Amino acid sequence: MYFDHSATTKPDERVLQTFMDASVSYFANPASLHMEGKRTEKLLERARAQILAAIGLDLTEGIFTSGGTEANNLAILGFVYANQHKGRHLITSSIEHPSVLRVFQQLEQQHFTVDYLPADEEGKVSPADVKAALRRDTILVSIMHVNNEIGTVQPIEQFAQIIHSSSRAMFHSDCVQSFGKLLPGNFSDGPDLVTLSAHKIYGIKNSGFLAYRQNIRLQPIVFGGGQEQELRSGTVSVPHAASLAKAARLIAEEADMQQFSQWRTDLIQFFSTFEECKVLAPQAGAPYILSVAFAHITGEVAINFLQERGIIVSTSSACSSKNSSVSHVIEAIQVPADYAKGVIRISFGKDQTTEEIEQLKEAVRQLIGLLRKGVGK
Repeated sequence: MYFDHSATTKPDERVLQTFMDASVSYFANPASLHMEGKRTEKLLERARAQILAAIGLDLTEGIFTSGGTEANNLAILGFVYANQHKGRHLITSSIEHPSVLRVFQQLEQQHFTVDYLPADEEGKVSPADVKAALRRDTILVSIMHVNNEIGTVQPIEQFAQIIHSSSRAMFHSDCVQSFGKLLPGNFSDGPDLVTLSAHKIYGIKNSGFLAYRQNIRLQPIVFGGGQEQELRSGTVSVPHAASLAKAARLIAEEADMQQFSQWRTDLIQFFSTFEECKVLAPQAGAPYILSVAFAHITGEVAINFLQERGIIVSTSSACSSKNSSVSHVIEAIQVPADYAKGVIRISFGKDQTTEEIEQLKEAVRQLIGLLRKGVGK
């Protein structure tokens, strides 16, 4: 029973078939001038247009990347380097994914000024804090849509309205955990740059995308043959592009947020009956992510206990879960010390069943029973 869909998803067989078909039938280099190259280029551009349409914002430009990490790096570094003549002040939050946080830390070493906005106990960043942090020399604000560890949904529409009405800054949002689920949404305003990843939506790994508005100036961070509008050199993998477009179409048609929300509500009520458990971000979380902290044990102990019963969950972000220290997100939302090292993340997927939810609950009851007997401390 797999409850770790926020770490990665099993590729959909239809997506894999698209990848294979494109690999065989559209193998030519899309930069080539001959007939096969032009034919492959048409498929590439069709995939690009489909992904931009699936995002649902007024974003007309898109760059294919090797994943969410590269997309975040290109969005931030590419924008900052191209626009540093306008200012050197940047804003982000304290609970971003490492592929965002570490980029800003690197920029600080290059004498940019970065404000790291705090989050409340549910992981929410205050719109008032965003507005207060804006300065005349602010050029970029980067705040994720859905947190990868605790599932907090940020009010990115409100952030965009504040940023666009109060400054000249652009707004980037890491939407890796929301694309195809909470994005697109009915936004009157939204980010100027959006990043996403295929393997979170039943696509293929090493496939990502950066979407941005037409008037955005970017600078490449990888140099070579000048592919992808001279912003991301290297021969474009058209099979990856086509399969990402396929995954985006499928999840838009098939994602069942209502069912996920029902399961999440059920589990919140279930975990709340145990004093040994603390649900993180119960009100602000996405329907498909639930983080729970256990008192007096580590997340690793809980994971191993559940794993022995055929249940797969994770401790936090899979990108850094091998680090045994408390994550920066858990520290930022000030989880009590007794619970901070006992966090597990449960994330739902399209093949989940209610029966699996019930089996998860039964396994947790067994774990709580052992904790009350003093086992596993």
